[in-house]
Amino acid sequence: MQENKPIILNRDCDAVLIPVGTPITLPEGSEVLITQALGGSYTVNINGNLARVDAKNADALGFEVEDSPTETADKELTGDGTVNEVLIWDQMRTCYDPEIPINIVDLGLIYECNITPLGADGNQVDIVMTLTAAGCGMGDFLAEDVRTKVLTVPNVTRVNVEVTFDPPWSQEMMSEAARLETGMY
Repeated sequence: MQENKPIILNRDCDAVLIPVGTPITLPEGSEVLITQALGGSYTVNINGNLARVDAKNADALGFEVEDSPTETADKELTGDGTVNEVLIWDQMRTCYDPEIPINIVDLGLIYECNITPLGADGNQVDIVMTLTAAGCGMGDFLAEDVRTKVLTVPNVTRVNVEVTFDPPWSQEMMSEAARLETGMY
């Protein structure tokens, strides 16, 4: 895929306006530029505005819609009912801020990740996260992306994601690699 190459939408396409989080419909025949394609979603520029297009609408951009890795029916359960926390963090690393090409873990947006066994009902994962800006309207969309992806981890049956601004995010929370990549060191 070539970013910043004009693409003509081949059908109407649901999207979310960035950074306010307003749902919109991009009309068939509109010209968009892909500015970011990470974690299964696309950030597009349409008429000078940024919008997030989910993977399920990739066909509107002319790409093949891949089978969703978030289908919980396809996951293999381990025999002992435990959850591999590394897999949870790996899934969260597939979630990206739509404006910054760095995953939310390396951005330092994840404050807590706790696993609670529920006996025969599996395991619950409680995640506390923040956003890079308190006024960002994308919080609900990022939280749902995290929730949906963590649900794919074997033996995870419930996921709660809380967005907080205490403490407020700062660039010091970013991993060293993320600071180097963005030039924020």
